[in-house]
Amino acid sequence: MADEVTDREELPATPTRFAEEQPAVWEAYSDLGKACAEAGPLDEETKRLVKLALAVGAQSEGAVHSHVRRGLDEGLDAAALQHVATLAVPTLGFPKAMAARSWIGDVTDAE
Repeated sequence: MADEVTDREELPATPTRFAEEQPAVWEAYSDLGKACAEAGPLDEETKRLVKLALAVGAQSEGAVHSHVRRGLDEGLDAAALQHVATLAVPTLGFPKAMAARSWIGDVTDAE
């Protein structure tokens, strides 16, 4: 599945080192991601938006950047990606949603 990063050159330095130092763990982690992605009926676009929303909820800037980059690569519109942050306002609160908008903009504004 296109969602899983298997090419270590696409990863930041820390996960790349981890994958090199712990290849069996990295492979198991990658396999788990693939199995989870294939376990249900969601289409690719919906899965990407859900994963972005989870990253926003976890307040993981790196994961937000990653899912936005992949979303753009998969043809998602920047406005749809920003909508995820807007949807976070009532659930996560205004400051966390604004942080997410900023992180999404880090990638979409660079495009």
